[in-house]
Amino acid sequence: MQLYPRKLSSILSALVIGASIMLTGCGEEEVQEQPQRAPVKAMKVLKQDVPLVFEYPGQLKGAKEVAVHSRLSGSVVEKYFTGGNTVRTGEALYRIDSRQYETEILSAQANLHKAEAELQNSREDLARDEILFEDRAISEQMLTNKRAEVAANVATVEAYQAALRKAQENLDDTVVYAPMDGRLSVDDVAVGTYATAGSTKLVTIGSTDPIYAQFSVSESEYLNMLTKAEEAGTLTDEADYSRLPKIKLILSNGKEYPVPGDIVEIDRGMNDNSNSLTVKAIVPNPYELLLPGMFARVRLLDIIEKGVIIVPQRAVQQLLEENFVLVVDKNNKSVSKNIVLGEKVGSYYIVKKGLSADDIVIVEGLTSLHSGTDLDVTMVTADEMGFSLKETSDIVDKS
Repeated sequence: MQLYPRKLSSILSALVIGASIMLTGCGEEEVQEQPQRAPVKAMKVLKQDVPLVFEYPGQLKGAKEVAVHSRLSGSVVEKYFTGGNTVRTGEALYRIDSRQYETEILSAQANLHKAEAELQNSREDLARDEILFEDRAISEQMLTNKRAEVAANVATVEAYQAALRKAQENLDDTVVYAPMDGRLSVDDVAVGTYATAGSTKLVTIGSTDPIYAQFSVSESEYLNMLTKAEEAGTLTDEADYSRLPKIKLILSNGKEYPVPGDIVEIDRGMNDNSNSLTVKAIVPNPYELLLPGMFARVRLLDIIEKGVIIVPQRAVQQLLEENFVLVVDKNNKSVSKNIVLGEKVGSYYIVKKGLSADDIVIVEGLTSLHSGTDLDVTMVTADEMGFSLKETSDIVDKS
């Protein structure tokens, strides 16, 4: 009678052990099925108007610059300025040895006096001959000859008068005057130098207020500038640059020159060697802080890209010359999307193609991440990540 309870006890024990094994197996299987999620930070892409800033290497040039030459040949005997001085139009700069030209004046005066005396004599003779001709004392041919002699003497007097004026002009030109307001260079010639007329550069004079900033842009950049100007307001004249972007100068020490400038000249054609277009902007320089020959970076202002998608630079990855970002899909998995990048703007890239305004891009935790990974997403803002549209060292460099 005890046999059955023993058997029943054995059966119950086996069932308990089997159940515990099954429960243990099910628990392990349940743990294995739970995926390990990668912790990431993500943010929604931004769609907004974006101010673009472009910079180009440029050089400053005087708005007007003239090499001063002497109109006469001769030795420099006096200099009336110090190199680097600012002068006004008409101020004396040099004096050339004038002795030769003083002699030419004396000679021209003597010749003129002689010619005037001969003219006077011939006129008196003509007056007598006209009386004689009325009395039929001389022939008409003699009177005609006398009149021709007077006309020739008049022409001689006029020629010597011109020679005297020329000699006086030469004497006046022995003093070399400033042709314009401006600052003088320091590479001026010294007293004693022999100056050849029209050849020897005595000094250079240039205006410094305003001053030109000259730089070069590519063909596509030039066309983009015009397009943006037309978007702001119709360009009524191809030579009217008033609607083109203003510029600012970044000097070689990294400081920004405070006064903006305006684009005023664009070359008539592309440079064959560099396939670039030369542009000039004029910048006020009232305190003459800017000097011709200085180098500066020219920054174009007031260029706005409207309604563009931007993503943080740190979200962008590159593989085999292709750019892509990882976005979060509706199932909290990572998905790779190829994108076409535009310009850098502060901490961001403009995305021309590949993203929509609803996409959420991963900005942190990308080190070992790949497409299809389950994600533990923490949403962040641009302010929390320190992203900004303000230009720092990431200014677009078009050199």
